[in-house]
Parts: sequence; C-alpha cells; structure tokens
Amino acid sequence: MTVEQTGASPAGADPTKRNVLLLCAAMALSNTGASLIMTVTALTGAMLARDWVTYDIPFLGVVKESNLPTLGLSLQFIGTMMATVPAALLMRRIGRRAGFSLGQGIGFCGALLATYAILEHSFPLFVISGALIGAHNAFWAQYRFAAADTARPEYRPRAITYVMAGPILAGIFGPELAKHSKDLLTPIEYAGAYVSVAVLCLVTVSVLQFIKIPRMTAAERSQQGRPLREILSTERGIWVAILAAMVGYSSMSFLMTSTPLAMKGCGHEFADAAFVIQWHVIAMFGPSFFTGRLIEKVGARVIVAIGALFFLTAVAINMTGVEMLQFWSSLVFVGVGWNFMYVGGTTMLTQCYRPEEKAKVQGFNDFMVFGMVALASLMSGGLQQAFGWVVVNIGIVAPVVLALAVTVLAPRRPSVSS
Repeated sequence: MTVEQTGASPAGADPTKRNVLLLCAAMALSNTGASLIMTVTALTGAMLARDWVTYDIPFLGVVKESNLPTLGLSLQFIGTMMATVPAALLMRRIGRRAGFSLGQGIGFCGALLATYAILEHSFPLFVISGALIGAHNAFWAQYRFAAADTARPEYRPRAITYVMAGPILAGIFGPELAKHSKDLLTPIEYAGAYVSVAVLCLVTVSVLQFIKIPRMTAAERSQQGRPLREILSTERGIWVAILAAMVGYSSMSFLMTSTPLAMKGCGHEFADAAFVIQWHVIAMFGPSFFTGRLIEKVGARVIVAIGALFFLTAVAINMTGVEMLQFWSSLVFVGVGWNFMYVGGTTMLTQCYRPEEKAKVQGFNDFMVFGMVALASLMSGGLQQAFGWVVVNIGIVAPVVLALAVTVLAPRRPSVSS
C-alpha cells in the first residue's frame, strides 16, 4: 500500500491512534455543524415556507408548503442516501483523505447556498441547499469506517467508538453556536448560523490533511471480492447490523426533528429547544467513551438490544407530559439509544465482509440507513404539524420493537473479517 501523504509513518508504524485522534477532531467539527443545523433547520423552514403554495407529494397528496417545515432536513438525508455509495466507491479510488476533503467542500457550498436562500427568502433554494449539505454528510459519516481501516480486528470496536466520542464537543458547542450565530446577519434570522457551518467545513479540511490512511494500490482495487448480492444472501448477520443502524438512526431523527417544533408549539423558547438538543447530542456521543469496551465484554447484539429499550423508555417519558423535563430526559434516552444501536450495528457490520468488499458493503449500509432517515424526517414534520407530538412518538414503537426482536432472535453467524 502507498500512504496518503509524503510525511508517512515509518514502515511498520501503527497509524491507528493518530488517525483516531484526528478523525475524532474532524467528527467533532462536522457534528458541531450538524447539531447546529438540526437546531435551526426546521425553524428556518417554518419561517420561509409559504401558506399559499402547495405540492402534490406521492402517498401524501396535496400538501401546503407551510406544512413541510422539515422538508429541507429531509432533503439533507435524501442527499446523504444518494451520495453514500458514490462516496464509498470514490474513496476506494482516491483515498480517504481526498474523499473527506471533497465532502467538506460540498458542505461549504451547501451552507453558502442556504445562507443565500434565507437572505432571498426562498424556500425552494433552502431545500436544495439541504441536498448539498446531505451529500457532504455522506462523506464524513464514514469517519467511523476509516478509523477501522488501519485498526487490528480486536481494536476495531474501540477505534470506532473513540471517533464517535468526538462529537460530544458538538453537543456543547453546536446549539450554543446556533444561539449566538442565528442573528449574526440581523435582521435576517438564522442566516448567520449557516455562515458558521461554512467556516466549520473549512476548518475541518485543514484537520483532515494530517490523517495517514493507506490508499489501495491498483492491484488491490482490482480485487472486488464477492458480489454484493452474494454477501447479502450468505452473511445473515449483515441484515441484523443494517436493521439496527437503520432503526436506531431513523427513530432518533424522527423524534429529534420534531422536538423543536413541538417545544415551540408548547410555548417553550428557542433557547429551551437549543438546550434540549445540546444535551441530546451529548447523550448521543458521550457513551462512546465506554460503548466499545461494553461491546467487547457483552457483545454488539446485547448493546443494540439495550439501545432499543432506551428508545421505548423515551416514548414512555414523552407520554407523561410536555414540560421541559419530559423533552430533555426523553431526548437524553434517545441519544444513548442511538449510540448503542448505531455503534453496535456498525461493529457487527465490520464482521460481515472481507477487506476488499468494504466499499460496497459500507456504501450499501449507509444507503439503507440514510434512506430510512430521510423518510423518517419527512414524515416526522408532517405528522407533528397534522396530528401532534403523541402520534410522532407512537410512530417509532413498531420499528424499534421489530429491531429488538430481530437482534435477539436472529441466529448468529461466524465472522468473515480478519
């Protein structure tokens, strides 16, 4: 293998710890932007949406634009879904560092377009910017896989979770940055928040230049491994892994997307919603300091099952009321549940393919995950506007119970990864 930069590590040196540290920092920066976007996007959409404009949406019928405040967020997830496979295959060819840097460039353009859309009060442009931001998300979503590229098999769970610990800083700074930057371009509300996202993209690019992940040689790229269809049909554990990540991420998105809208509807202030999202993001990534060790001790399936129970607990809490305590505590449970299901599913996935098959399997996994997330975020906003907070919570119960049952009951298969 060749190394991605001239200042390569000496032969035999293990770059894992260096990569994990840098990817952790890059993940913190990327998720700071993501948590900022999660805090303001639905509110921005509600501000820009026009009551007199309607859309004919398949399966939903004619819908007012004002009932689609989360459409920009949904397009982000659709953009992520559509870019996952191309991003994985591109990085197989040009390397992780170049691919991650390109992704941040796309995010920079998307953030600037969102800023322009807000200044021009254009809901359609704002939605389009969401697709660009989503495509950028598809690249940095693979930081967790990049951490595993140079790690020993026994260290992979911890390498993945240590990278996932970086965004705990995002939980602190993202919503705070949203509060302080949303009026940066006053009197136009929220535009300054997207300027902040553009700056974060540029800073992340500079951090990424120091990672050292070996690029595949031409000979290695020529080894394609088994066809994806064969992997999906013979590696039964792969569907357990994909389902865990799909349900964990989409259920989290389903509840988190509507929380700022629900809180506003219940009379809570923007600062209250930012505080709840802040603690939610901390709960999402804080457990990463120990999730890897828990997986080593009790197994990924047990952790996924516990994560599903956390989601069901969050629903039960939300059924008790709409005070700050309920919104805060339920999203904390959702955050931990997401961490356990997403990290657990990712760990199981790395055991279901050979090294030469990683690009196609990782790309397919993220395509499935973010496709479901896109659908969840789109439905969440509409359900919240039409039927209210209780229906939104009930909406995640069936998929979470299904994921729990499959995780517990599906037969185990031996790992194929080395």
